[in-house]
Amino acid sequence: MNQALQTLIDRGFVKACTDFDELSKLMDQGPVTLYVGVDPTGSSLHIGHMVPFFAMHHLQKAGHNLIALVGGGTAMIGDPSGKSEMRRMLTYEQIVENSASIKDQIGTVIDFADSKEMGKAIMLNNADWLLELNYITFLREIGRHFSVNRMLTFESYKQRLERGLSFVEFNYQLLQSYDFHILHQSQGCRLQVGGDDQWGNIVSGIDLIRKLGGEQCFGLTFNLITRADGHKMGKSEKGAVFLDPNLYSPYDFYQYWRNVNDEDVVRFLKLFTFLPLDQIARYEEKGANINEAKELLAWEQTKIIHGVEEADKARSAAQALFSGDAAASSESREGMPSITIERSELAGGIGVLDLFSRTDLAKTNSDARRLVAGGGAWVGQQRIDDPKAVVDLSSLDEYGEIILRAGKKRYFRIVVV
Repeated sequence: MNQALQTLIDRGFVKACTDFDELSKLMDQGPVTLYVGVDPTGSSLHIGHMVPFFAMHHLQKAGHNLIALVGGGTAMIGDPSGKSEMRRMLTYEQIVENSASIKDQIGTVIDFADSKEMGKAIMLNNADWLLELNYITFLREIGRHFSVNRMLTFESYKQRLERGLSFVEFNYQLLQSYDFHILHQSQGCRLQVGGDDQWGNIVSGIDLIRKLGGEQCFGLTFNLITRADGHKMGKSEKGAVFLDPNLYSPYDFYQYWRNVNDEDVVRFLKLFTFLPLDQIARYEEKGANINEAKELLAWEQTKIIHGVEEADKARSAAQALFSGDAAASSESREGMPSITIERSELAGGIGVLDLFSRTDLAKTNSDARRLVAGGGAWVGQQRIDDPKAVVDLSSLDEYGEIILRAGKKRYFRIVVV
């Protein structure tokens, strides 16, 4: 087996391949150009989107060339794969804005700079060729190669047929297949990778290339990652674990990884860090320090996505939190999520329910009320038992700030200016 391909298998990425033996031989002959597509359906990727890019990092390190394809064209329709309902239609302006925001996020994992030590990586946008298509010509030249009966055998379509599949979505597989054909012609791309829910789309693209006289191409799919508790990877109490620090703070990002289930730690170290497997293996041994492994996972993942400085801040804050001394130093506070409140407003007093509901600790006043009723609301070192309590300047600590706490581990910093 080709060493780069074996690395992906050993780290737990690989679900299926159209032809392991032939792909391995091709990769042994020299650099292979491969691609993965991501539709810019939101302003930020979340951690679940990043699994293929972490896999591509290892392939780039082995010298293979990468194409990150932004689906500026396909996002106008929406992929039915893995979705129980039709995606919300976006405007062209929204798609352009979203497309511009994700290159830096992908760039934390794959390297778009030219390097002699690694394969090259480029970003393309399928809007460049899809938006100019003539529909009748496309149907004659591309659509005639697709069998509706075969398309309906793919799981992504079978699941949606039960709830309703729009004609617009039905075209998605044709467009993704056409993407592979275009990239094969223009970039020499021989391999498409993606989540396991993309299997039908990938296989259809390979078939299209063959029918149009192209070379043998390949598909490689990765496991759809779920946690040991059965929840979808990248979901938290706050919702999706976004990469944009304005949507999901580096502190919360660190805490998400620090609090994963014990059963998931080693698996996630293999998938979501670049640590060598022999270093990770020691955490599989009997008696291994699982909390040390969790801290390593959280720090490595936060470092990759948000940088060393933010990872260090988040770790300092988390360690102070764990020791029960989260307010001990200014350094430990810097990693905490925070908001700023005017001193003049605080001087007039702010209801404790209102204050908590402004933070990530409670979404609404009702959530804050339940928190108080359950004995889990703290302002500084004081537990709040009265939902009518008012927080004012007397609650400021030695740093001129207020640390709120929900339960034992969730902290929030109020900065007063």
